[in-house]
Amino acid sequence: MDVMTAVLSRRSEHHLVEPAPTDDEFAYLLRAAATAPDHGRLRPWRWILVRGEGRAALGRCFADDSSAPALQRARTEAKTRRAPLLATLVFTPVTDHRVPEWEQLAATSAMAGSLGLLLHARGFGSIWRTGRFTESPQAHRLLGLGPNERLLGWLYIGTPAEPQPPRRRTPDDVTHRISVFAPEPVAV
Repeated sequence: MDVMTAVLSRRSEHHLVEPAPTDDEFAYLLRAAATAPDHGRLRPWRWILVRGEGRAALGRCFADDSSAPALQRARTEAKTRRAPLLATLVFTPVTDHRVPEWEQLAATSAMAGSLGLLLHARGFGSIWRTGRFTESPQAHRLLGLGPNERLLGWLYIGTPAEPQPPRRRTPDDVTHRISVFAPEPVAV
């Protein structure tokens, strides 16, 4: 799949089943995604791959962190079983560096976007999920986050349950979002 087709046909997939990429395949795709722009090559991120029983443990953590009634807690716990692989993105900014934290976060976002396109090009589906559990102290402890790390969210990954041929989106006209800087001529 060429890059333009990948960009125009990638969709968030809500219903994901096995197979998901293996750990080795994920690492292979991540090596490519890590070539995204990253001033200083800091790679201020890390991934935690959650599969199998890890998904159940994470779901229990979410439910335990919820003050909702039992039925809602069960729904919360089930959320982690929506895909065979939950790739957890952790932002690990390099402090006291000349590259500001906002730029490190931009580099992390660029890498994650590239990874989503690479997964799509390989026939996998994914959906980015965030929410209040990214701030959960219990989830941070369970996943082993350090004090300066931030949980950005989960890339739920698998194979689309009902694969569809790629449908290209029609790009919106965004030319109104472009301006051209033309300085006034300087009189000498």
